[in-house]
Order: sequence, then C-alpha cells, then structure tokens
Amino acid sequence: MDLAEIQAYLYQHIPLSMAMEVELVRADAEQVVLRAPLAPNINHRETVFGGSASALAILSAWTLLYVRLQQAGLHSRVVIQRNSVEYQHAITDAFEAHAIMSDARLWQRFVHMLARKHRARINVHANLYCHAQKVGEMEGDFVALGMG
Repeated sequence: MDLAEIQAYLYQHIPLSMAMEVELVRADAEQVVLRAPLAPNINHRETVFGGSASALAILSAWTLLYVRLQQAGLHSRVVIQRNSVEYQHAITDAFEAHAIMSDARLWQRFVHMLARKHRARINVHANLYCHAQKVGEMEGDFVALGMG
C-alpha cells in the first residue's frame, strides 16, 4: 500500500481523520508520521485542542499497527483499549504524531498470540511534535481481534 491508499483508507473508515485534515507523511513497518494543521484542531486559546492531539497520536499508533498487519498478510480489526497522553507544551501550529515500533520481540509475541488465539494486545508509543519540538507523548494499548 502506498501513502495515498492508506490516507484514503483513513478518510473513508475513520472520518475524524478527514475532519482534522490529517496528512499521512510516512507509513511503513518502522514508523508512521501523521501531520495536522492548527485551524481545524484549534481551541478557545488558539492552540491545538487536547482531544485533537490525543486523536492524532492514537491514529498514528493505530496506523502503524494497520500497516504492519497488512504487510504481514494478517487482516484483523484493531481497536484501542486504553491510552494516556502527557502534554508537555502548548501546541501552537501544525503538529505531528510519530509512532515507532522499536521492540521486535513484542511484535513477534503479538503476531504469535494473534495467530494462536485470534486476539492479541500490544502497547504502542507515539510522540507529538510542533516545529520539531517534542510537545507530548501517548502510550496506548491496542487489541487486534480476529484473523482473516
């Protein structure tokens, strides 16, 4: 899948991504980078609404799992079970979320469990950036359900 196909999938299946004007910058097995402008995500203080920042971080992690599962030929429904976000600085302009899969052992355990039990859980981290400055981070537990 190329960037345009993945972005079209997000817009079609996760309409919030279109409303936020999310742009897919990078999507491969190593990293997903999503970018969103300030205007559709602004709050009353003229900074990014916390819910938009959280949504972009969750969406980047979800997309990373989606891409990895697609590349592995494992078609499964991925949902978020829980997450926490730490906001370190106000986000005053366009912002990005970077999700990275750094532990190959966790991924292998996740895939093995999914193949065995048709359900698996994995923890994914994403960092938020504005003007190349880290402004927050998200940690989320995601569950893959079923195999197709």
